[in-house]
Amino acid sequence: MGKAAAARKLASAAAFGGGGLSVLGAGLYGVLIAEAKLARRVIGNASKTPPDATGWYGRGRPGPAIKIAILGDSSAAGYGVDRVELTPGAHLGSGVAAEAGRRVHLRSVAKVGAKSSDLAAQVDRALPGQPDVAVILVGANDVTHTVLPSASVRSLAEAVRRLRAEGAAVVVGTCPDLGTIRPIPPPLRQVAREWSRRIAAAQAIAVVDEGGRTVSMGTILGPEFDTAPALFFGPDQFHPSADGYKAMAAVLLPSTLAALGLAPEEESAPESVRGERVMPVAAAAVEAARNTGTELDGTEVGGEQRGLRGRWVELRHRRRKPATEAEPPEQNEGDDPGPDGGLATQ
Repeated sequence: MGKAAAARKLASAAAFGGGGLSVLGAGLYGVLIAEAKLARRVIGNASKTPPDATGWYGRGRPGPAIKIAILGDSSAAGYGVDRVELTPGAHLGSGVAAEAGRRVHLRSVAKVGAKSSDLAAQVDRALPGQPDVAVILVGANDVTHTVLPSASVRSLAEAVRRLRAEGAAVVVGTCPDLGTIRPIPPPLRQVAREWSRRIAAAQAIAVVDEGGRTVSMGTILGPEFDTAPALFFGPDQFHPSADGYKAMAAVLLPSTLAALGLAPEEESAPESVRGERVMPVAAAAVEAARNTGTELDGTEVGGEQRGLRGRWVELRHRRRKPATEAEPPEQNEGDDPGPDGGLATQ
């Protein structure tokens, strides 16, 4: 089975409640179960609570405030750093404020150790803030805890569906390539790479079908990190370091701005010279899983959303933004942005 067909099958299994195990093969699943426990012992359990990135960004900038919710696992929460301005949420909030020239209120509901099944509770917490955009980073714990891929993708799709139904744009950073995590030994490393890439592709298909867009985290834990592990990985060699989180936020920022309708005018259409094009979602998802920072977003061809090979998407390689110095958020206990972007006391 080709990789695009496998991704489609896995996404379909998630949509219709199937197990999806045959896409990976019972052998791979058995190996992963047997060795995942070993990897978890080597990596250890994340127990320290990271700084909360919730608060106001963009001091001195005008309103109405842009409201961002960040959901997901330890990579979204910023596990391993000891200052709030080093978290991915702070980098993202500061970056959006700088690029948009407006205040930003970011609410982090991400939780260390979260799997895709935990997104339902996080969406419950995020929706009262009426976010303009929700950014989700999830999937790595599903792989290391041997969650069936179809169940993982199904949980993510439901979270995106709920957020879109309430008017929030959604940007999902898909599952990173776990094949470069050093504490994970062979053959689990090879299995984890294949599993994580297929989950990432299936995530992309499901998210686009629900009206969200995806950004590939593919090798964000790969070559760039693997060549300088002391710089880009934290002490446990599994979670990113402060520089690693900064790199992650830089990948997410251009697509977050696009989801908010704040992309530069010159990026309004795909640029063929940059390898950007319109293509069927399954093939695009497989390509994106291998190329960090690749964005997929639904589009139309001849007025139709779907062709013979499924949903049409734009595959984009958005330009990175100049680095913005992240700032700690301003916090007013008990205050939160209201629907008009002002403050509404709860």
